[in-house]
Amino acid sequence: MLSWLGSIASACWQPLRRYARMSKDDDGLSTADDALLWCRDLEKHSFGEFSFAVVQANEVLEDQSQVETGHDATFVGVYDGHGGPEASRFICDHLFLHLIRLTRENGTISEDILKRAFSATEDGFLSLARRTCGIKPLIAAVGSCCLVGVIWKGTLYVANLGDSRAVIGYLGRSNKIVAEQLTRDHNASMEEVRQELRSLHPDDSHIVVMKHGVWRIKGIIQVSRSIGDAYLKRPEFSLDPSFPRFQLPEPLRRPVLTAEPSIYSRVLQSSDKFLIFASDGLWEHMTNQEAVEIVYNNPRVGIARRLLRSALNVAARKREMRYDDLKKIEKGVRRFFHDDITVVVIFIDHELLDKKTSVPELSVRGFVDTVGPSNFNILQGIDANANSVI
Repeated sequence: MLSWLGSIASACWQPLRRYARMSKDDDGLSTADDALLWCRDLEKHSFGEFSFAVVQANEVLEDQSQVETGHDATFVGVYDGHGGPEASRFICDHLFLHLIRLTRENGTISEDILKRAFSATEDGFLSLARRTCGIKPLIAAVGSCCLVGVIWKGTLYVANLGDSRAVIGYLGRSNKIVAEQLTRDHNASMEEVRQELRSLHPDDSHIVVMKHGVWRIKGIIQVSRSIGDAYLKRPEFSLDPSFPRFQLPEPLRRPVLTAEPSIYSRVLQSSDKFLIFASDGLWEHMTNQEAVEIVYNNPRVGIARRLLRSALNVAARKREMRYDDLKKIEKGVRRFFHDDITVVVIFIDHELLDKKTSVPELSVRGFVDTVGPSNFNILQGIDANANSVI
């Protein structure tokens, strides 16, 4: 019953063949000719099915992501890196393991457990930065947004740093699908975020600065919460003038970024139909309502890929191009047209929430074409009101 740690802890990833994309999808376009697109069109989890897709734009993919399925719980993680892939990769390797450890020690999942898993991950990455900054000083400027969702015993927990977003689609009046954003965007483009930063730093007139038409914290970064970005959190990680892009106008007196996540939880209702977890590259090109209507009005198979393709079509039109032209552009250059994008759609089949269903225990990481047995069943035998594992 306590084997959730099993193959994950030993990094026992099994190779998965490149997902077959040679067939035509249901809008008539081949999926074989976009080499930068990866997908798992439909898989099972304990409470329904999920669809998963990633597209690369950067020379090195900075989005990392994972879905972990088990008998009693489902975990989703979307990690949108910036400055490099090191922070997002670190989160993908460690946050879920911290959650496992803390769940095992405390006998439950809670908002506090999620916060502690985030804190342990932040501490771990800052320790890595401290050990390696001598040979790789720019590790201090690498960071990542972090969006996590867990479904356990009919309750959804969501934790977020940065501007990736979780949206739930539920049936409202007249059976119309309605989008509800579950996360708060921690981005200086939001007036409430700028007000929050100014209230926390009343003596710093440069805490948020408009630069090239974009609001940025200290004139450098848009997101106000992250894992990493050590140079904006601790003076010991200040970068020297040979890296002018990351120079602060004055010495750091206190952290200007935080790794404290926003947490949301809710008992899932019969009207709640699905969840969309996605990096901000998706939301740059569509609204929450547009996204849930696409999911609700189309088949489940390949729905994450369909959302992603819809965003790419919009990105292409903004440059007066067609998607057929966009998908021929190589990674790196493609970043001028759209960001790395990760999309995970989790369908909630309520008839399964109270049943013991037999589903594969899977650990799937986006775009790396690896899949392994998750052994995500540490939550079996845990009583919600207990303080220990049975």
